[in-house]
Amino acid sequence: MREDELLNNEKVEKVLSPHPLSFMGYQSLCIFLIILGIVIGWLVSFSDMKELFENYLISITVWGLVLLVVGVIASLVTIRWRIFFLYLFIFLGGFGLILWQGWQDIVGVVLPFYTVSVSIIGFLIVELFRRSHKYIITNQRISFKGGVLTKRERTLRYDKISDINAKQGILGQIFSFGTIIPISQSGFGLGSDSAQAAGGVMLGEKKVKLLGIFGGGKEVQTPRARSYYELHGVHPYKEIKKLVEEMVQGSVITPYQQEQVAFQKEQVDIQKQMRDLLKLQADGKDEEGNKDEKNLKL
Repeated sequence: MREDELLNNEKVEKVLSPHPLSFMGYQSLCIFLIILGIVIGWLVSFSDMKELFENYLISITVWGLVLLVVGVIASLVTIRWRIFFLYLFIFLGGFGLILWQGWQDIVGVVLPFYTVSVSIIGFLIVELFRRSHKYIITNQRISFKGGVLTKRERTLRYDKISDINAKQGILGQIFSFGTIIPISQSGFGLGSDSAQAAGGVMLGEKKVKLLGIFGGGKEVQTPRARSYYELHGVHPYKEIKKLVEEMVQGSVITPYQQEQVAFQKEQVDIQKQMRDLLKLQADGKDEEGNKDEKNLKL
């Protein structure tokens, strides 16, 4: 944070960014692509079942089905359909590239190379996204900044924080990082997650038809915020959590302090009333003195 962004008497306590492993959810999607690329390359070129994959359409179909099924499962588990659409885009891109370049005969080489290349690009994008995050903790507020193409910023004063939610995953407990979500009095930091899945099949022609539809849904009210609106994956976790709690506690007025403030306000009001009364008495005496002077002159 630049000095011209600081408020009066404001001092920076910590400048933080997410831990390199804090976005493992996104990184695991890239790791899966590497594994899928290696497995599909082995099946098509080296396994005992490679004769089954002599037709390039079978290879692409198996690769695409695994990709999309995992995308659906990951989307339902994380309640984020963007994962499925991302894998769908990867599948369409790979299929289109093979047809466009006429690489049907070397699909056993193209699919692994393409899948691993996409995963490497994914790792770079995730790392760029992680580095774009910056959290500044001062003695007056917390400033959240993040975003690659669109820069986002949130400022939260300690006296506006009503609750603090903190969590650590398995990796976070091992490497001492975690996520801290300050929940404001207006409810910022709380969210509702939902996901739906449905599918249908119709068989038969004319009179004989069979239609099946299935669906599922999930809705959760939970402390949740974008990674650039929370202290995501900060390290060291316990130290930062204690610092934030101390800052919030320092901005909260205790019942005793509230009584003292009310008492001082009452005393100020009494002093104002006494001052006004004395002023009225002084003005009355001045008027009586003026009247006496006029009577003497007469």
